[in-house]
Amino acid sequence: MASMFDLTGRTALVTGGSKGLGLAMARTLAEAGASVVIAARHPGELESAMAAILEGTESRGAWLVADMARREEVEALARSAVERLGPIDILVNNAGINRVSPIDAVTDADWDEVLAVNLTAPMILSRALAGSMKQRGWGRIIHISSAFGLVSRGGRNAYSATKAGLIGMTHSMALDLATSGVTVNAILPGPFETPMTVAMHPDPSHKQWFTDRVPMGRWGRTEELAGPLLLLASDAGSFITGAAIPVDGGWLAQ
Repeated sequence: MASMFDLTGRTALVTGGSKGLGLAMARTLAEAGASVVIAARHPGELESAMAAILEGTESRGAWLVADMARREEVEALARSAVERLGPIDILVNNAGINRVSPIDAVTDADWDEVLAVNLTAPMILSRALAGSMKQRGWGRIIHISSAFGLVSRGGRNAYSATKAGLIGMTHSMALDLATSGVTVNAILPGPFETPMTVAMHPDPSHKQWFTDRVPMGRWGRTEELAGPLLLLASDAGSFITGAAIPVDGGWLAQ
């Protein structure tokens, strides 16, 4: 059974890989044997994250600076990742941002930035890398959506719209690539303890709002994404495509 989850010889690209869920998922892939490219905006964070990802593994790694809100940088990232470590077998579209405001206060700038990072960048990377995956007859594209792609809360207009869009794109991409050996799936995290979520919810009552909606009664730990990710990234998940899998402590079961 262990061989079904072995990623030795595979190469992965994880966006937003310098912290939070992205760092944890990149570490999972490296521990499973994959070479890993991570991308984010800040060189210092990327360098330290890369060291943590590779520590104790025999995997290769590289980091690249890219602003996912800039189309030209996303397109360059796809090319540079291949130049650094070779063809990409596993794409994890994890980078995401949130701008909270009620619908009558949403600015064009906020809307455009959230759309660019959360939805357009995953499309660009998938478009750039899917062809090579098809040619090799093996590939895994994993979009990190959110429970807020199916439910929401006031003020999450741009965020929920883009996370729902990722689920829709997952379905269509999976159908496009179904006969090629390339699977496309989405993971829908519920509330997880990450630097971004901690910064967004300094008020304990805000954090409690989320906790109250999780039947398991707590927030997720980053390492609890390892199992679903590894299933979808490996041969173990070869017959899973077009799925949107909640990892949310039961929130969406209600």
